[in-house]
Amino acid sequence: MLKIIVLVKQVPGTDSVKLDPITGVMVRTGKDTIINPLDENGLAEAIRIKNAYPDVTITVVSMGPPSAMRAIKEAISMGADDGVLVSGREFAGSDTIATAKVIAAAIKKTGTFDMVICGERATDGETGQTAAMIAHYLKIPAQTYVSGLEIIEDGVIVRRTVESGFERVQVPFPVLVSVNKDISDTGFPTLSGKLKAKQVQVPTWANAELGLDTSELGLMGSPTRVVKIFSPKLSRDTIMAKANGTMKPIDELMAFLVEKDVL
Repeated sequence: MLKIIVLVKQVPGTDSVKLDPITGVMVRTGKDTIINPLDENGLAEAIRIKNAYPDVTITVVSMGPPSAMRAIKEAISMGADDGVLVSGREFAGSDTIATAKVIAAAIKKTGTFDMVICGERATDGETGQTAAMIAHYLKIPAQTYVSGLEIIEDGVIVRRTVESGFERVQVPFPVLVSVNKDISDTGFPTLSGKLKAKQVQVPTWANAELGLDTSELGLMGSPTRVVKIFSPKLSRDTIMAKANGTMKPIDELMAFLVEKDVL
């Protein structure tokens, strides 16, 4: 039997990313939220493996506000078996380090597993740090920028995208892989999947279930934080020279380049 944990994160839509100007943390209470696109690619790959091999189960784990339950239900409607939501006020404001500690604790609580799959980064923070940190706290190997997976006995062969091209690495179970968009095409919910998602009871775990040191959670337990955010201001003036059938615009451009010592 092969047990796969898929990490999914509910993120704001690309046009709806907002930061709290006081705390500097991401605002995650908006209604325009989606599953992080690269996590969807990871989920699609897990479902592909489930369809190709016998005795494969997929458990989705997500950390976020109560509204993140929608992401888990959507993942189940696409083919996952069950899920867990990690949610609590004590986790609010967690940086990548605190987040990794919480998710690693949740993964351990699900029981024995063979592989953790997640996107290489999230579209809201774009740090790309959390996956490797989770592997660190789980004390398992991590493979990043994975664009292909081949299941073998007691392990997996991954195809990693690197600067010089690709490399193939054989890793034993358990292992964490963070994937890029080339790993698998994203799928769609099915009717049977939607019916299953309505019936599956997804538990919500707070720190009462995980038993972590509260001093290592949330803003208090985050050694990194955003201290200031602002909108960049353009300080350059644009000079528009419109073509009018004469040489005047060209002469103006040449004069400008000479003035700036470009020519």
